[in-house]
Amino acid sequence: MGKRVLVVDDEKLIVKGLRFSLEQDGMEVTCAYDGEEALGLAKEQKFDIILLDIMLPKLTGLEVCQQIREFSNVPIVMLTAKDDDMDKIMGLEYGADDYITKPFNILEVKARIKAIMRRTTSRDAQKAEERVLEGGDMKLDCDSRRVMIAGKEVNLTAREFDVLELLMKNPNRVYSREQLLKLIWGSDYPGDVRTVDVHIRRLREKIETNPSDPHYVHTKWGVGYYFCV
Repeated sequence: MGKRVLVVDDEKLIVKGLRFSLEQDGMEVTCAYDGEEALGLAKEQKFDIILLDIMLPKLTGLEVCQQIREFSNVPIVMLTAKDDDMDKIMGLEYGADDYITKPFNILEVKARIKAIMRRTTSRDAQKAEERVLEGGDMKLDCDSRRVMIAGKEVNLTAREFDVLELLMKNPNRVYSREQLLKLIWGSDYPGDVRTVDVHIRRLREKIETNPSDPHYVHTKWGVGYYFCV
């Protein structure tokens, strides 16, 4: 079976075009046209990725994204009609992993989806690596993609988990924002380093007792970020 994609947009022509193109690549596509329908499908079914428009009736894409993050780490790509930095930042703040600005090239959409799938497949194939990482009270299971701190599970987005996994696998190594953007988001990612800053801040809010005085993910001022306990 191909990868399962949920496409959410109230513009039916956009949904029809995305569905046709993705199905041509062997993907299984489910469609929704408003926020409530999208949220219901995300709760009832398992998807490999969600393409989610920001401007939706009933519930906005941001509201849907935020609520999905309460029960799922499925990769979410926001679709926005505005080439506005605030829309992009808000999408990341609410838990999205990526964003694409309308009007978009369908080849770009497919490339983004395939890049996410490649990273997932690559992670699954790395069975020879150490699969459970530990640092202080934190335990990270690379197979189940779960994070526990002092025995309590912390719910991270796919990107947040990827950043934390990379840093934990290389403790005390300082990664610049540019390096993290390239390694986690890919060299062809069109966003800028503010994407990294947003994810680091959200990650700290979830794993640190005091995000302004972090215990796990530290800042090397003027250089980048590193993991140390």
